[in-house]
Amino acid sequence: MKNSIKIERARHNLTQQDLADKVQVSRQTINSIEAGKYVPSTVLALKIAQVFGVPLEEVFELEPTD
Repeated sequence: MKNSIKIERARHNLTQQDLADKVQVSRQTINSIEAGKYVPSTVLALKIAQVFGVPLEEVFELEPTD
C-alpha cells in the first residue's frame, strides 16, 4: 500500500510526532506507515485522513500487489 503521509505532513507543517499525537499513536508507528513497513488499521487510516482534511483515497492507495 502506497501512502502520501510525508507529503501531507509537509503541506500541513506537521512533524511525525505532531501527527502521532493527533491520532494517538507513537511516532514510530507513523514512521513505519510512511516507510511502508506497517499497514494501518481502517480506523487509524481514517483518523490520519481526517487530520489532513482529505478523503482516505488521497492519502492511501492500493498497489497491484496488495
